[in-house]
Amino acid sequence: MIKILKKIFVIIWRIILYFLIIFFSVILIQYLIAPVYKFPEIKVFSGSKIYNPYQDIDSTMWRKGNFQIQSYAWIGLTNGWKNSNKEIDSIYKYLGYDIIVTSDYMKINKHGIENESYIPVYEHGYSILKHHQVCIGSEKVNWKDYMFFQNIHHKQHILNSLREKNELVYIAHPKLRGAYSPEDFKFLTNYDGIEVLNNFRISTAHWDSALSTGHFATILSDDDAHDITNPDEIGHRCTFINTKSLAADSVIKALKQGKAFGADIYRPLGESFEVKKQKTSEIATLNKVEVSGDTLIVEVSNKAKEFRFIGQNGEIKKTVADTKRAKYKIKSEDTYIRTEIIFPNRNVFYLNPVFRYKGDKPEKPRLAEIDLYKTWLLRIVGFATVIFVVINIVYFRRRKKKL
Repeated sequence: MIKILKKIFVIIWRIILYFLIIFFSVILIQYLIAPVYKFPEIKVFSGSKIYNPYQDIDSTMWRKGNFQIQSYAWIGLTNGWKNSNKEIDSIYKYLGYDIIVTSDYMKINKHGIENESYIPVYEHGYSILKHHQVCIGSEKVNWKDYMFFQNIHHKQHILNSLREKNELVYIAHPKLRGAYSPEDFKFLTNYDGIEVLNNFRISTAHWDSALSTGHFATILSDDDAHDITNPDEIGHRCTFINTKSLAADSVIKALKQGKAFGADIYRPLGESFEVKKQKTSEIATLNKVEVSGDTLIVEVSNKAKEFRFIGQNGEIKKTVADTKRAKYKIKSEDTYIRTEIIFPNRNVFYLNPVFRYKGDKPEKPRLAEIDLYKTWLLRIVGFATVIFVVINIVYFRRRKKKL
């Protein structure tokens, strides 16, 4: 009996060992064949014209949205197993949300697909360090990712891969686990925006790094909740989108244009859903964001405690206190100006920037391109090293047996 158990144990061990060898071999090959990129020269926003994403907005058409919450998926293996689609809809509608989207891990949630307002979304990424992306207007799930570590070339490769089958690609919670550094955003291209506000982290340094190097990265703000029953995870951070219609194409178009802002809705720990519901009526309205000549004018419905006008490298250029309306004269050295509005109830609005451009319309930054020479050099050296190591292991094992 003992001999039989030993044989079974040996067989199981070999199966596990072979599986691990195959698994890590596939991972190793993926890293070895990864492309190396040439990143475009850093260029700040420049020109005599000012792009204002909020020009001619209708202040009665702000729609409250959330694009990150996980539901029950993958037989409950992912974080979100407590949440049903029905409960997600119920809670967010109760709290006055107009756009309710579920972003399951590596899966497009089909709940509500029969509605015109349905937006296919998923959260991409299964890397240990949380290199994640929020994919909006998705056609299919992209299973490509680098599991263990990612340098800037890996990150760019994933963004390029996601661009093919998604209307919008946002880099999710970049500050979480240091998945992305502010330095990364000086170079990364081919994405639409950054999830600056998330229940886990606020990533304004990453946002300002992108804006300071000429990338019009728009803001996304989400709860990213994993437990719908926990009030501390719900109704905290949201995105307000200016759109007449809740149809998917209208919402996506507004996000692309930057007609949105992130909101940090203050909540103390332990606040009930009932209190959250009562506080929704206290959220101010963004009435106006205009550029008149060289002056930026921002107006809200409720008196703000402070307006902050923030420019190149995240520097606060001016603050204005205790007013509903604030102005900032855009200086010649200002490449962009974004506005943060802090209210007495501790709510904060984070507006997309106005920025300089020249020509008929703003140009998109040049995209990173694959450096074929360095890519193939890395592959040749990498595979040669692996082959050398394997040959030496086999050689020394045989030599040891002879001895």
